[in-house]
Amino acid sequence: MRGSGVLLKVLGLVLCQAAASSRAQANITSMLAPQANRVMELGEWEERWQDNRIGFHQPEVHKMLESNIDKVLAGRTGVRFFFPLCGKAVDMKWLADQGHSVVGVEISEMAVKQFFEENNMTYSEEPVPAIPGAKVYKSSEKNISLYQCDLYSFSSSIGGQFGAIWDRGSLVAINPKDREKYAALIISLMAKDCRYLLDTLLYNPELYPGPPFFVPDEQVQSLFGKSCDIEQLQSVDALTDRHRGWGLDFLTENVHLITPKSV
Repeated sequence: MRGSGVLLKVLGLVLCQAAASSRAQANITSMLAPQANRVMELGEWEERWQDNRIGFHQPEVHKMLESNIDKVLAGRTGVRFFFPLCGKAVDMKWLADQGHSVVGVEISEMAVKQFFEENNMTYSEEPVPAIPGAKVYKSSEKNISLYQCDLYSFSSSIGGQFGAIWDRGSLVAINPKDREKYAALIISLMAKDCRYLLDTLLYNPELYPGPPFFVPDEQVQSLFGKSCDIEQLQSVDALTDRHRGWGLDFLTENVHLITPKSV
């Protein structure tokens, strides 16, 4: 009888945990509802580059990367960095200048070429046999390789795994319905010692359709918490007149450090 009592307690605990998990997921679904069906086609992103509608591009190294780089490096040198949806981020050259190697993925050929040209870097261009239609652009001077292709065509079999990932303007840019697929890809690209710096935005999604999209901390936990440890490093008020022009009344920028759990 005593064994049955213990079993019932364990069963009750499991059921309570399942119910709590279900409520948490329902809460996330409710928060994401206003933007849940929003879709940006790849061609739309390419058009933004063609039309120079790239307000998301920053001409300076991102302050969140600068202020947290020591925590990302953790004393390591020559780290392999991955930049999903890299655009022409100057952060890539900044890291390469410090002796790190950089691999980026970007759909816009214009963005990739502008990165090299604006930084006065010569580069080679070659096809990627494993991805039909894709090209990889490689710097002649720095250890930088940028793949021009659909992000979901990229994999560890093509680019290997990485010791660091800088995700600024990527998770917040992909279509909300693709976040599970995106997280699975990112996790598959993480080496055992990977340190993944993730930048997310909090605002009222009923006031602005995105992108950039609203990504609550609860969803970051849901996407990565099972296989990774998550630490919030910074949370800052990021509201500017540009964002007020979108109709927003608050905008919080959060930075998370995500690392694989020890086995």
